[in-house]
Amino acid sequence: MEMDDQSVDSSLKTCVVLSGGSFLGRSLISRLLRLGHWIVRVADSTPSLQLDPYSDSDSLISNALASCRATYHQVDVRVKSQIAEAIEGSYVVFYMDPTDVRTHDFYHCYMIIVQGAKNVIHACRECKVKQLIYNSSADVVFDGSQDINGGDETLRYPWKFQDLLTDLKAQAEALVLFANDIDGLLTCALRPSNVFGPGDTEIVPFLVNFAKSGWAKFIIGSGENMSDFTYIENVAHANICAAEALDSKKVSVAGKAFFITNLKPMKFWDFVSNILEGLGYERPSVKLHAKMVWYILSVVMWMHEKLDLGMHNCSVSPHYIFQLALRTRTFNCSAAQELLGYSPVISQEEGLARTIESFCHLAKDSSVVRYSDFDKLSKADKLLGGGKVADILLWRDEKRTFTCFLLVVVLFYWFFLDGRTFTSSLAQLLLLVSILIYGCGMVPLNIFGFPVKSIPLSCFEVSEVGMRDSIRSIVYLWNRLAQNIAALGRGDDWNNFFKAAVSLYILTLIATQSFTVVIAVVLAFMFTGFFIYEQYESEIEGLARILVYGIIQLKGFIRRGLQLASTRFHNDE
Repeated sequence: MEMDDQSVDSSLKTCVVLSGGSFLGRSLISRLLRLGHWIVRVADSTPSLQLDPYSDSDSLISNALASCRATYHQVDVRVKSQIAEAIEGSYVVFYMDPTDVRTHDFYHCYMIIVQGAKNVIHACRECKVKQLIYNSSADVVFDGSQDINGGDETLRYPWKFQDLLTDLKAQAEALVLFANDIDGLLTCALRPSNVFGPGDTEIVPFLVNFAKSGWAKFIIGSGENMSDFTYIENVAHANICAAEALDSKKVSVAGKAFFITNLKPMKFWDFVSNILEGLGYERPSVKLHAKMVWYILSVVMWMHEKLDLGMHNCSVSPHYIFQLALRTRTFNCSAAQELLGYSPVISQEEGLARTIESFCHLAKDSSVVRYSDFDKLSKADKLLGGGKVADILLWRDEKRTFTCFLLVVVLFYWFFLDGRTFTSSLAQLLLLVSILIYGCGMVPLNIFGFPVKSIPLSCFEVSEVGMRDSIRSIVYLWNRLAQNIAALGRGDDWNNFFKAAVSLYILTLIATQSFTVVIAVVLAFMFTGFFIYEQYESEIEGLARILVYGIIQLKGFIRRGLQLASTRFHNDE
């Protein structure tokens, strides 16, 4: 049941938080409720707010909704009548980032961000709202082509943006600022830089996923580039400062944009390291040459464009992410300090500590992770069967592994490096084994009081079950080979064709090499490759996924080309 806002207390001002279910929206709602002199209307596109009962801020919002000090309105910003119904009678509208943007759909993004901003402006003017504060981003002045050192509000929008959402957000910001002082509506925009904090859905989850993939250990460039970051509560505080400043300093504040930061720039990679180390992951340490990464990224993007793989649908281009990690981006907040009266309420250090604590469930050594990974075999262990062979090749028992390694080296020398033929080497080895077996049979069971174990007969026997399984395996492989050859003969299985072609090509490459060299490489790989794979499993798999994806796309491109050529050939006939 809703109550009339002004009937609660005539001294309270009514505000509307559009997109209140967003990361920033929730933080602003909590701060407004804590101040105690605001009646808050929460507006979002979802039917209801999804609140976490274990979160203090969400509990505060839930209690306010229950006591009617806050109300919730479902609003689609594409429908002006719904906006007008939610903001009617309010004093100020705080406009946050929309929560229902489908980044792969340009039309949807445009309607939500740009057309949504137009609808909000028109609704505010019709409903006689006094203030409209738009939450933009510092990205609207960054095109990635050069560093920004202490940039202020005199920076202009770039001619070309590197991602869709920033372009549209810049258009929305310009519309809001241009609407200032029309029909009594005062507007301003805030440009926070790299917002983070508890409840973050972008920066911290992205870094954790990157760390799990194994790629977070790399630094692009020198790692000395500086960046400004803004704790979420400081952004919420800046919104309230802007609302108060519009009341007292209309001329100097209205119609302008303001950069918002923690006033403490730091190295971008130090920020990343603090987050990852705080959650138990390895800090970035390996530096990659920026130009090398850029060339690789350019080739990948070129392939996506030429093969028409839909990369143009992505809202944030890989080049833009690359530039964020490489370029310096610091901003001058003196205008916000002087005109809005803004200063951070939470320090950089405390903000980092709170953020890390709130994401403890994503920590590498969290109880959830430890429980799920307890006694879990690595993929290398599973690949080797998880038995004695796995223990040897993965160096679980160093003495046994080293003994087997020496035995393999001796056998390799015996068969390939001593100058004899393979047949004579095998005959001499069998002769030596026969002498040893015969000698072991003549050894007494006790020598000077020490028992000597005889070799059991079972060591020289092959069980009937084992023989049957071996024969079944041979028959299965033979039938599978026959089926594949038949499929190739029909010419209707492109996957088998590519597999056969690649396998035969690799076989020809191997055949051109010395057989001794090939065996030496295989043996060396057995005792090193699996061990290295287990140690760097996530990094290798991340690279493998990229390579496999590229091969699949290339295979599809070749297949389409062959089918097109075949069609044209038949048509010509």
